[in-house]
Amino acid sequence: MSSQIKVALVTGAGTGIGRAVSIALINEGYAVVLTGRRLELLEETASLSKADAQDYLCVSCDVGDPDQVKHLFSELKQKYSKLDLLFNNAGVSTPKMSMEDISYEQWRSVIDTNLTGVFLCSQQAIRMMKSQVPVGGRIINNGSISAHVPRPFSAPYTSTKHAMTGLTKSISLDGREHDIVCSQIDIGNAATPLTKNFPKGVPQANGTIQAEPVIDVEKVAQAIVQMAVLPLEINVQFMTLMATKMPYIGRG
Repeated sequence: MSSQIKVALVTGAGTGIGRAVSIALINEGYAVVLTGRRLELLEETASLSKADAQDYLCVSCDVGDPDQVKHLFSELKQKYSKLDLLFNNAGVSTPKMSMEDISYEQWRSVIDTNLTGVFLCSQQAIRMMKSQVPVGGRIINNGSISAHVPRPFSAPYTSTKHAMTGLTKSISLDGREHDIVCSQIDIGNAATPLTKNFPKGVPQANGTIQAEPVIDVEKVAQAIVQMAVLPLEINVQFMTLMATKMPYIGRG
């Protein structure tokens, strides 16, 4: 592989935003490592991209498991030997329920994937980016509108997304001297399987059900590519990309 080809790793690449971003990065000329829990979905994403085999690698991984993350990066190094971009996208949530009804196991599942997974993948990425020549690289974290304000009955998810903002800032600060830059994109209502019911109605903070608009996930992918291709001297520290008329400003 030519050293001129940039290499990206996308977590949660089997569906939704992760799938759209993986395909967009491949179309932009990146070699992309696609990871997620279900290998068949990763292979489906790769097939949809119409990429040649040398332009992608599919690795099944639970990002909340340290040993699986180590294996993921071992596979990445073996095929590509460098990493230019990490998109921390994998995320899960709990069913909508009162905080007192959330089990410990449900809490841990969300924390392990949404927060610990970002820490573990970023940790491995930083080690690679510090040791490769030239040093440096870019990490983009998928925050959420919930990094700013919660939806009803979403304590675990909202907690991880608020924490993501602090982790993003810490990576930015600690990576500065090594040309490792870190961004966060906070997305509101991308059209994915997770938001398929939003146009029909979503619970609001005042107890009502209200239809919410969604935005084309391809536009989200384009925004992330625009962040990714900037030279390392420039960083979009935070970006909020949302449906213009969704009830975010003034929520609650």
